[in-house]
Amino acid sequence: MRSKMNQLIEDERSVHVLYAFDGMDNYINQILNYIEDGVAAKDHVLLVENERVTRLLQKELATRFSAAQLELVHFINSFQFYWSSGSYHPPAILAYFTKTIQPYLEKEQPFRSWAHVEWESVKEPLHIIEDFEKIADDAVNEHAFPLVCAYEKNKMPEHLQTILMETHPYVLMEDGFVVSDQYRPVDAAK
Repeated sequence: MRSKMNQLIEDERSVHVLYAFDGMDNYINQILNYIEDGVAAKDHVLLVENERVTRLLQKELATRFSAAQLELVHFINSFQFYWSSGSYHPPAILAYFTKTIQPYLEKEQPFRSWAHVEWESVKEPLHIIEDFEKIADDAVNEHAFPLVCAYEKNKMPEHLQTILMETHPYVLMEDGFVVSDQYRPVDAAK
């Protein structure tokens, strides 16, 4: 599974992945794998994560990487990221992300991103998440970088699962990596 996703990232770079995870242990293992693969590829790894998970990851990463390698790993507070405008507003999130990646684009430094979307804190209608994921898919294709969007599976209503399968061309599972047969590119959805 890791090698399949890594090969796709090497070949295409524009890789937008849904990861609907079951349990925090699985989540931590997957994100650590993603970070390790990114550092091995000498990519900057941008992680949109909550403070609790960030502390766990930083502690673990300190045992796995040198100081120089850790300089490739960058944490972005998920609350500030998703709520920078005072509400979950996709254009504001995109502006925040664009500002964050601008130095890497200007210096032509490769990067990849992982975004933990704790959807249950979003009190907005689900179409806003759909709008955000369409914007994210466009950004991945425009700037040619890999992005994993991680959602906790047991907190996702069925309608949200459908939206996410339609807005992500790839799906990472605990035991595999597949192409989404439900994916609808933004141009095709119009």
